[in-house]
Amino acid sequence: MEHSKELELKRLANDVRIGIIEGVYSAGCGHPGGSLSIADIITYLYFEEMNVDPKNPKWEGRDRFVLSKGHTAPALYSVLAERGYFEKEELKTLRQATSRLQGHPDIKGTPGVDMTTGSLGLGISAACGMALSAKVYGNPYRVYAIVGDGESEEGQVWEAAMFAAHYKLDNLCCVLDWNGLQIDGPIAEVMNPTPHDEKFRAFGWHVISIDAHDFSAIEAAFAEAKTVKGKPTVIIAKSVKGKGVSYMENKCEWHGQAPKEEQYKIAISELLAIKESLK
Repeated sequence: MEHSKELELKRLANDVRIGIIEGVYSAGCGHPGGSLSIADIITYLYFEEMNVDPKNPKWEGRDRFVLSKGHTAPALYSVLAERGYFEKEELKTLRQATSRLQGHPDIKGTPGVDMTTGSLGLGISAACGMALSAKVYGNPYRVYAIVGDGESEEGQVWEAAMFAAHYKLDNLCCVLDWNGLQIDGPIAEVMNPTPHDEKFRAFGWHVISIDAHDFSAIEAAFAEAKTVKGKPTVIIAKSVKGKGVSYMENKCEWHGQAPKEEQYKIAISELLAIKESLK
């Protein structure tokens, strides 16, 4: 990846992280940790990988995206705002009763949202349905989904994995956000779902493992996924929960709480410092 392109993606992802913090702080609740961990992946998807049109969110030819770990909606909303689906100022309405930006993605209420999600395991199943539909009707669009590592403890995730392999859904690319933590603690202690790579291979998937914060690796992974025929692809992305905010990084307590005023100021200060360093 060219340095200039990588630098621009880092700037965009950092702005997405700022939007996440702004939204969760304004709401006084939400899920910052897992939102921050997927900021780089979701930035690459919306700015480089997916064929979408913010001016026509329901365009039939668009690539589809499903945030299966729907509680990390602040990341999706922030990247949608950054991409031009709606104004960034709207991020500050997160979780308000009259807002289009509810605690979980809502296909009926939010421009750019392709699937309502929240109940873990359901999103990846819906993504499988979208991919199969494209196959049946001969549509060229691709389907992308992000699944949480804690979410992968759900049996429905593996039912979906079996389904996708059986129907040879090579137009489906799933990203597993592997930050190692869930609301109750380390995934290895709560209900260990690892090794993910061996399990997905056993279910018939093509497996790629990357650093979730390395844009060159992200680019190469999505490019490789497009070459795979006859089977779905999973990108196991090793990430840092709370990435970009020092006191949130690798802390499960930031799975589902909002920063207080002083913590908010520290978070924004750190992210603005990163932004300055990327000029």
